[in-house]
Amino acid sequence: MNVQRGKLVSGGRLQVPADIRRALGLSDGDSVTMQVIDGELHIKPYRDVIAGVRERLRPFISEGASLADELIAERRAASEIE
Repeated sequence: MNVQRGKLVSGGRLQVPADIRRALGLSDGDSVTMQVIDGELHIKPYRDVIAGVRERLRPFISEGASLADELIAERRAASEIE
């Protein structure tokens, strides 16, 4: 993709060109993460960041396990001890 020009507008809003939004699969209201690396702004769709975290955690989670259910069970057990 060629370099695109965006614009910083009032309230600190950043206008992202339509071509870039389409390339990233972004729609109005989507969340993104922003990070400055070596003086450059890097923007990623939030869903991609979450997918990456899930992929890295996959080896540590049993197939079919529900982390929410495990957490609830642990909290209930802890409250019974108190």
